[in-house]
Amino acid sequence: MPKSHLKRDETALKVGHPDFFLTTIDSLWTSKWGSIGAHMLLSGKIALSLALLAGGLSPLAANAATAPKKPHVVVLGAAKQVPYSKAGDPAGAGADETVLKTRPLVVDGKVTEWTTGDAHDVTDRSFVVRRALRVNDALPGDAKGAHWVWQRGPWLMVDRVTGHVTPLKLPDYDPGASQVAWFRDYAAYCGVTSTGKSLYAVVWQIGVRRRVVAKRLSDFDAEAHRSPVCEMPEWQREPMRVTFHPAGRDAVGFDVVGGSAVLVEDGEEAETPAKP
Repeated sequence: MPKSHLKRDETALKVGHPDFFLTTIDSLWTSKWGSIGAHMLLSGKIALSLALLAGGLSPLAANAATAPKKPHVVVLGAAKQVPYSKAGDPAGAGADETVLKTRPLVVDGKVTEWTTGDAHDVTDRSFVVRRALRVNDALPGDAKGAHWVWQRGPWLMVDRVTGHVTPLKLPDYDPGASQVAWFRDYAAYCGVTSTGKSLYAVVWQIGVRRRVVAKRLSDFDAEAHRSPVCEMPEWQREPMRVTFHPAGRDAVGFDVVGGSAVLVEDGEEAETPAKP
């Protein structure tokens, strides 16, 4: 086959481009077996193509691997007030609340969650915010069908780079008793044990996914307790210290042994501790 028929501007091609793949086959065939009979041309090229693909030279795969990642757009939309009451949210609503301020969490132009309250920036790419839930409050057999009410939900961590939304499971967190004060990647709040009989001071860290402070404050009666159960905890930077204010009791403070940030975000690799 004449070389003029196979000639291409190879310097203008990049690995992964379909023309590069075809040029590679033509060049190899011409240099190695160009003098072979024409009756074997088609079958020989097919065999060579399959061999190159088996070895990993796939233009489609190469294009997919080298294509730039599409950036994600993550924003909290405009706030709106929705009807809210203790009847619809017995655990989270105050006796006099009638509306809840909500904001949509929008990822790439689509509403993925509804949120309430202020967001807290943990790093320059991740933030935490409390979820707002729409719950169907209809009883089985209700003639009107679904009856939607709003409730305050758990906390979410949102990654602005990847668009990932991760629910945070705060230990002993109680919607009616826990007011969370964030500092760095630490959450401080009054928690209620699973038995519902004890009130604890809790400091939980996102980076290690565990409590760094858990101290009993008092007994707890779910049927008869002051509201709020605790005022918002107060943080101090140096030395790192947090103070809790349980209702009807003296303030209690705890030192928190802090270190450098250990939060590993999506796309990063955690360091493996050296063996002693």
